[in-house]
Amino acid sequence: MRVFNELESNVRSYSRLFPTVFKTAQGAILEDKQGFKYIDFLCGVGTLNYGHNNPQLKERLIRYLQSDGIIHGLDLATVAKEEFLETFAAVILEPRQLNYKVQFPGPTGTNAVEAALKLARNITGRSTVIAFSNGYHGVTLGSLATTANASQRGASGIPTTGVTFMPYDEYLGRDIDTTEYLDKALSDKGSGVALPAAVIVETIQGAGGVNVARFEWLRSLEKVCRQHDVLLIVDDIQVGCGRTGSFFSFEDIGISPDIVTLSKSLSGFGLPFSLVLIKPEFDQWKPGQHSGTFRGPNLAFVTAKAALDIYWQDDSLSASVKQKGIFMESRLQEIAKMTKKAEFSVRGRGMIQGLDSKDGNLAKKIIQTAFAQGLIMETAGAQGEVIRCLPPLTVSEEVLEKGLNLLENVVNEVVQNAI
Repeated sequence: MRVFNELESNVRSYSRLFPTVFKTAQGAILEDKQGFKYIDFLCGVGTLNYGHNNPQLKERLIRYLQSDGIIHGLDLATVAKEEFLETFAAVILEPRQLNYKVQFPGPTGTNAVEAALKLARNITGRSTVIAFSNGYHGVTLGSLATTANASQRGASGIPTTGVTFMPYDEYLGRDIDTTEYLDKALSDKGSGVALPAAVIVETIQGAGGVNVARFEWLRSLEKVCRQHDVLLIVDDIQVGCGRTGSFFSFEDIGISPDIVTLSKSLSGFGLPFSLVLIKPEFDQWKPGQHSGTFRGPNLAFVTAKAALDIYWQDDSLSASVKQKGIFMESRLQEIAKMTKKAEFSVRGRGMIQGLDSKDGNLAKKIIQTAFAQGLIMETAGAQGEVIRCLPPLTVSEEVLEKGLNLLENVVNEVVQNAI
């Protein structure tokens, strides 16, 4: 790690958690320069839903490169973009009876959030946005303002403004419906809460600790937005693209967001790519009003189309994700029951599952020990107390079970040593 310690900025984080030099990867397996192999339950924090170097996607990408296809195209019309748009509409939007215009805001998730917030404010003429406790939406200034973590917001160097935070589902306990509080605050001119342009929400808070909002809470949230003429933005950057079993995390809930942000696994291959989906009546941008040099990621268009062609023409991947998600949850429940003194609990949906240790130091020790034994995971939550499991959706049952067995052994080892 000498080169990285000497030459790379102090801002690096993952290389501190996993101090080795990685060289190759395939599927759910990473290999370092020394030839040591790791099972990857981090998955680029949900960026590699189809695994590392997916051979089918790689073949399409190589073919495109060899054809001298357009690589950089600003927002020019290209064949790669045309084919992606046609496939996305035919395979994803139309079968789900979703009517959205597609905006390419820039390469990353925070670009999508910035564009969504900017558009909502322009549409309504209001400046304030409602975000939620423990939410995470990015670290550029606008999206950072909607990110709840105080230490992350503090790094901006200036006060973040234009956002009012409300309690997420179960933040005040399971018996309190926090959408009722939101409704009251927006209805009462004495509440001190300004009528916002939009509400931005994650159906499952990944970085916030794998907090899963109940379907009825999300339906109630949409109802409040409709009652007060407030736009509903669903940030599906981490848990979209199949992570919960359906392509969008909100499909089974019965809500209809006005704006949706997507990124991470959208390209299918780890290439930077993000989208903003906008109901047509809200596509009120003027040409060039939101711009950027890297809005035409043609290589990502190619692999994204390939992923849709290969994995989303039928329900086989969705069924597999739901089945594996049930298996993951049951195994984590077994681990929690075996370590009663540590008071672990489990939460998640589909193939995003969290093991809550209630103790950030304990969770960190588990992560470090797991890495030393060949399993890569990350912690989440305000205190880093939740061990987050994000294997590739395409992981084999054999590798998935091997990783969960390793996690079980590590948890037992660390808890026994801690007690």
